[in-house]
Amino acid sequence: MNYLRLKKQSDFNKLFSGGRRAFSPSLTMIYAPAKQLRMGISVGKRHGKSVQRNRIKRLLREAFRSVREEIKGNYFIVLVPKVREDYSFFTFRKHLQCMIGKEKL
Repeated sequence: MNYLRLKKQSDFNKLFSGGRRAFSPSLTMIYAPAKQLRMGISVGKRHGKSVQRNRIKRLLREAFRSVREEIKGNYFIVLVPKVREDYSFFTFRKHLQCMIGKEKL
């Protein structure tokens, strides 16, 4: 099951204003039902300079790719990392799995 990237600012705005939220120690996931599975990432400037922000995005994309088979339906999903000292793929993946299970996606 593949997914598309969420790119349009209007799609992000709709999710931020009307989507459901799930929380974990390292992530906030905002989601809403959709016709097709789409995922976007929102990393603000408070996470560091562009090199650090891009690394966070790469880690989140890979973590999502590894757990996307567990998602049963089609959703718009935005992942927002929380500011931390260090970021790891395994932490993101574990927290994504927990949120998907908790929210029954």
